[in-house]
Amino acid sequence: MNNPTLLVAIGLGALLLGGLIGYLIKQNIVESQRKAQNLKADHIITEAKERAREIELEAKDAALQITQKAEDELTRRRIELTKEDDRLQKRRDELDQRLEKYEEREARLNKRQSSIDKRANEINTLYEQQMAELQRVSEMTKDEAREILLAETEKEARADMARIIRQIESEAREEGNSRARELIADAIQRVASEKVAEVTTSLVELPNEEMKGRIVGRNGRNIRAFEQASGVDVIVDDTPDAVTVSCFDSVRREIARRSLSRLVIDGRIHPANIEKILKEENEQMDEDIFQAGEQAAYDAGVAGLHNEILKKIGRLKFRTSYGQNQLAHAVETAKIASVIAAELGADVEIAKAGAFLHDLGKAMDHNTEGTHAQIGAEFAQRYGVNAKIVNIIASHHHEVDQESVEAVIAEAADAISGARPGARREDLEQYIKRLRSLENIANAHPGVERSYAIQAGREVRIIVKPEEVDDVEANRLAKNIAQQIEETMQYPGQIRITVIRETRATEYAK
Repeated sequence: MNNPTLLVAIGLGALLLGGLIGYLIKQNIVESQRKAQNLKADHIITEAKERAREIELEAKDAALQITQKAEDELTRRRIELTKEDDRLQKRRDELDQRLEKYEEREARLNKRQSSIDKRANEINTLYEQQMAELQRVSEMTKDEAREILLAETEKEARADMARIIRQIESEAREEGNSRARELIADAIQRVASEKVAEVTTSLVELPNEEMKGRIVGRNGRNIRAFEQASGVDVIVDDTPDAVTVSCFDSVRREIARRSLSRLVIDGRIHPANIEKILKEENEQMDEDIFQAGEQAAYDAGVAGLHNEILKKIGRLKFRTSYGQNQLAHAVETAKIASVIAAELGADVEIAKAGAFLHDLGKAMDHNTEGTHAQIGAEFAQRYGVNAKIVNIIASHHHEVDQESVEAVIAEAADAISGARPGARREDLEQYIKRLRSLENIANAHPGVERSYAIQAGREVRIIVKPEEVDDVEANRLAKNIAQQIEETMQYPGQIRITVIRETRATEYAK
């Protein structure tokens, strides 16, 4: 039993001895590592100190170099400033010398001015003496002589002015007429409208006289219902197999004409059927008007117009002026303007669109206030039309100033389309009234001896009294009469005003 105890004791002793030995070895290793780290740290610190000394030395060298450069730059700037100061001083001395010269020259000029003033006073005195002597000799005051001289000068100047005006007008006419005729002839030839557009009719043909009674209805109820629903007057007169639809609104009149024609064909003429057909024709008319506007814009080559503008321009299909259909006139005007603009190098699209829309205001309702040019321009502007095109619409009757050459082209195309032979017509009474109005306007001006409206009212030839109207006044008279005609009359195309002044010298040999 003692042997195991001894073994255990020996084992524990050995274990303790081994632990002690291991501890001592570990302590020895740790001490060795600590010493090695201390040595390494000392080495690093030594190297850092040496590097710091090197950096310090380099910084001192760099600072010395920068200081040296700054001193050199400062020295150089001092030298330059010294030189600049010398130049300024030299310049100041030169300016002082020039100022002294100017002062001397001014003194000489003042002395010379005094001499000139003295001489001028002497000349004025002599002039007054001479004028007094001239007035005494001529028995005429200075004002009277001036008036005579001015009158003679004015007379000569007016004669020269009239001669120059005639010369300039003659040269412009010779150069411009040929080119203008070529342009206009080419434009008309290329458009080449074959016939005058048809006049919208309001006559409804009937199959027989019995149909008139059916249209009127018992106690007139059918005709009253039709007139009330359509807003037109139906005239049942002695015209055989026909009735007349009368209304100031061409679109409303056309709707009524179509409806009445359908009723005649259908045969069922009573208030209920009248209202039904009128409603259908109203809807169909809106569609037809839009299609007419679209087709006209396509024919004229104008794209990008708002639908409301196309609807409005389509109404011109049922509007005429002196028998000329206004929608056809708009298309024709656009084509003529396109040709002229292309020849002159203007904006073809602007001229074409402006010419196509120039009579847009004529499609407006009669309740809209203003001229057709004004309300047409406002309507186009409301739907985003180009400002140049709006000006063309507003200015084609010179109600506002024309702002572009395209506006002039559109106006010329409008006149060409309306004035070409066969384009428009007017009844005899209106024709005679227009000719008399032209002659009366001309005869109302002072100095007019007699006047004649010739060439179907397209020219007014005026004979003036030569002793009352000179050449300059003749030109002014022609412009005044043309302006008065533009302001007071409506007419197709343009009217030429020709003033004739003739002086005759007659003597008799006895």
